[in-house]
Amino acid sequence: MTAATHLSHRRAHTESPILDVLADRWSPRSFDATATVSIDSVRSALEAARWSPSASNSQPWRFVLVQRGTTDFERVTSHLMGFNRDWAGSASFLLVALAELSSSEGREQPWARYDLGQAVAHLSVQAHADGLHVHQMGGFDAEALRREFGWDVRFVAVSVSAIGILASPDQLPEKLREREHAPRSRKPLDELVVVGTELLAS
Repeated sequence: MTAATHLSHRRAHTESPILDVLADRWSPRSFDATATVSIDSVRSALEAARWSPSASNSQPWRFVLVQRGTTDFERVTSHLMGFNRDWAGSASFLLVALAELSSSEGREQPWARYDLGQAVAHLSVQAHADGLHVHQMGGFDAEALRREFGWDVRFVAVSVSAIGILASPDQLPEKLREREHAPRSRKPLDELVVVGTELLAS
């Protein structure tokens, strides 16, 4: 199966109409290890993250972007866990997303992780609109990564995202290939949304 054919099968079947870029966005594990993607190609995605909302405009996030083929890329990859190491090395970039849990003045920023999540969401949608794909990972050793790079303890790595060009899933090991072909699904809206004042009682 080609990457283009695979892409056409991954569109979300939504209960209500949403923007095409949202319906088409998904998180592949199959990236083209031969593709050359410049840093300029991800600038718009990073700009989208920069303009995402945050509490009191605190912007409590930092992004560490490392490019395939560099020592820093290998340093980040070495702290990925499980099968993430098996596929993430083919991505053009890895992006470490850090939440600033307290300001430089020592003031706690309790919404930092939430705001960071919004920023990465904006980034992933813009990247998809620009022809890139993003796969966010939680399977990594955050503390080991912090020690590796010597980041201030105010900053906590929350996710590592692979960014790159989609490749055919046929290049993946069988177990991961099965995951790429598995049907996309979400819980129905009426299971997720409470309308009015009735709270979940059961």
